[in-house]
Order: sequence, then structure tokens, then C-alpha cells
Amino acid sequence: MATTNTFVVCTRAIDHSGQYIPEPGDTTFLRVSPAKQNYTPADKISRERWKKAVIAAADGDEDDVTGSTGDVLFFVHGYNNDIPTVLWRTRTLQSTLAAQGWRGLVVGFDWPSDNSTLNYLEDRNDASQVAQRLIDDVLQLLIDAQFPDGVEDPRCTINVHLLGHSTGAYVIMEAFANASKKGGFFKKPWRIAQVAFIGGDVSSASLAETSDWASPMYARIFRLTNYANGYDKVLGVSNMKRLGTSPRAGRVGIPANVPRKAVNVDCSDYFSTKDPATSVFTGTFNHAWHIGDPTFALDLALTLEGEIDRLVVPTRDNANGRLKLVGGRSRPEHQADWDDPRPIAP
Repeated sequence: MATTNTFVVCTRAIDHSGQYIPEPGDTTFLRVSPAKQNYTPADKISRERWKKAVIAAADGDEDDVTGSTGDVLFFVHGYNNDIPTVLWRTRTLQSTLAAQGWRGLVVGFDWPSDNSTLNYLEDRNDASQVAQRLIDDVLQLLIDAQFPDGVEDPRCTINVHLLGHSTGAYVIMEAFANASKKGGFFKKPWRIAQVAFIGGDVSSASLAETSDWASPMYARIFRLTNYANGYDKVLGVSNMKRLGTSPRAGRVGIPANVPRKAVNVDCSDYFSTKDPATSVFTGTFNHAWHIGDPTFALDLALTLEGEIDRLVVPTRDNANGRLKLVGGRSRPEHQADWDDPRPIAP
């Protein structure tokens, strides 16, 4: 069970009885108590109160090297996620990342997806609609904090990251594409630090350097990390509900012609050793094993921190430039002491 409040941005509609339904609606900002295994509109607070609470929860000690004072990771779930699942995954990401030494805050971005695999195409249409909300109600918070009254505030040094699972990767890419068309966003030099995809339900080709769809995302981020698993059956082209769509990034990885800021981490060999009976997860194991896995959590934590180059992250093997996730690794033993200055001895 969570021990602190969980913060969520919810874009589900509210019906006449005051309950969330799996259709797009007005955005509500939620603060969910640790005792709850579900959330309702009763958990909403004002946007301003929510923003202040999130920034306060993410605001850590200032890093003397980078100047950063905190991290917020927005988790964008995929299709076929009901509210208890979204809450569990948000909390599990928070607890597993914290266990690996990451000190930031995980926030859920909940868009309307039905708890039925038959609703895949409808969910994808809803995802396209709510991508604009990821701009207006998440990225806008970043803009407001970094540019109060239209002027950049150098004191705002919170790093914002995005993690997209399954169709959540589609939502993120669509949001960046939409943001490039909005003058208020386009004219300001805002940046997202790290973007990561797990089980990404976007075509591999769409992440190419020449992709018009991916270009707005690449222009605003420091790094894209795509975690691919060749055993991901949900993303298989033989899956009838997918209607034979092109190979997905979450299954085959990224193409060869990508910007240098994009990196692929092949999880196939690591995944093939995992036993669902002894693993922590919810949903379909081959598609959702990441959330609850300690090795993935450590790799993601090190990625979000950005202190170690992508080619030498200790949870990865580099086989001729092909990065592979490996288990049984830990942080460098003396990493916590690397930044400590040593004065000249008297």
C-alpha cells in the first residue's frame, strides 16, 4: 500500500451519478489518499492547489552540478486500463523507483480507456483526443512554472519526464505534434528531460529521424529511451484487433535512422528468464512486466537521473552498439560520493 498521496491528472468524463466513465471529459486534478485503491471525482482539488502540491512533493535538494531541484515523471498508461490499474501502476512505479534511489515524484496521466480489448480502436481515437490535454493540463504546468507572467524564471529547475506504456507512447507523440502548432508553446524554449516508452504501441518507422510526426518530440526532449521486447505478444502483427499494422517499436525496437538522442534497450533476453509466478505485475505479463520489475526500475531510475551515459548504464550490456537489459546489477558502488569536492590538504 502507498504511504503518501498519489497525484493524478484525469481526463475521463463524469456521468450523471458523479462517477468516472471511459469517455473523454473535462480534466480533473486528483490527490488520492494512501488508503484508497480507487479514485473518484471526490478526490479532485483545484488546479492551482494541485500544481503547488506536486511541485512541493517533487522539490528535492539542489544538485550542485546540474542545479536541478527535483523531478516529476508523468506516467501515461495504455489502452485497456481501468482506474484501479492506473492507480496501482502509478504507485508501483513510485515505490520501485524510490527503492532504487530515485527521489522524484510519479504522477499518473489518466485518459479514458475501457477495460476491454475489444475497445482498442475506440481507445486509440480517445487517446488522440486527449493528447491535447497532455499539452494543456500537464505541459502547461511546466510552462507556467518556468515562465510566470511570460518571463523565464531561472529558479524553476524541476525536471519533467514522460513515460508512455503501450498506447501511452502514441498519446505522448501526438501531444508533441499538437504542441508544435500552438504559438504559446512553440515560441518558448521549454524542454522535457527524459521520455521513455515501454511496450510502445507506435510503429518503429514513426520514430525515424525523417518522421514528421516524431520531429516535434525530438525537438523538445533531451533523450528518448525505447524499451523493446521481442516476446511482446500483444504488439504482434498477428493480433487480429491490430488489423495488421506495421511492426511496433515496443516489439522490434527503433529503426536505424534515428537522432542521436534516441536509444533502444532490448529487453528480450532478460524477459525470457522471468517467471510470472514470482513477478510483481498486473495485466498481460509479456506486455506489462516492466512495472514492478526491479531491474527495469533501476535502469529507468538511472535514465531519469541522467548522470551516467546511456552506453555505460550498469543494467545494460553493449554488444556492438546494441544495448541489452541485464539483471543482477546495481548502482556503481561509490556513485553517491562522486560529486563530493575535496579541499586541498593543509
